[in-house]
Amino acid sequence: MLTHHTTDDAIKLHKAAFDKLPPEKRDRILRVAVEEFANNGFENTSIQQIAKKSEISVGSVYKYFENKETLFSMVVRGGLSSLEELLVGLADSSEDILVKAETIIRALLEFSRENPALVKLYCRLTTTDNSEFLTGISQHIEAMSASIYTVAISKAQETGDVRNDVNPAFFAFLLDNIFMMLQFATSCDYYKERFFIYTGKQAQDSDELIVEQTLKFLKAAFNFKS
Repeated sequence: MLTHHTTDDAIKLHKAAFDKLPPEKRDRILRVAVEEFANNGFENTSIQQIAKKSEISVGSVYKYFENKETLFSMVVRGGLSSLEELLVGLADSSEDILVKAETIIRALLEFSRENPALVKLYCRLTTTDNSEFLTGISQHIEAMSASIYTVAISKAQETGDVRNDVNPAFFAFLLDNIFMMLQFATSCDYYKERFFIYTGKQAQDSDELIVEQTLKFLKAAFNFKS
């Protein structure tokens, strides 16, 4: 289920009239928008398409959102806010870094299976030539995780849990790529097929196996000591 939280960023992305709608109507508009953007891309999705499939008028869409850009931003940032909240919570946690990694992996797998269209949309952002607007959206998505992972790795080095001869920022980049591929492998057709070719159906259908093997890889490859 796609959950859109009312974050400070999200508040600025829609008009007051949108808040006055019944929750089911708000959810329908956002769900349709996610599906259209995921299937067609930002450039090839029109307000007319979204309005028609949401069973509202084009004028109503503009009553709720300034333009297509703000609707897209609302969809992406609102949809990912639950993951952002998780990362912020982990950043303040004193738990072992492998425990944090397991929490993130489980959350990402659950999120990806419940919100495949949103992950597919994010996949489009990472694999297409983006406009300045879309690049800005991508930077918003990446900035928080980059900072949190880098700080977590630095702290783990201080406690001796992670080897000291790795660059925390580069390490964070590699770690995030692993997490990103796990999301895509459970949601996006190409990456699902790729995952199946490498691991078979058993791994594809078992979150526990995915978590177990990923943690073993992280511990072995990056010399976690715990």
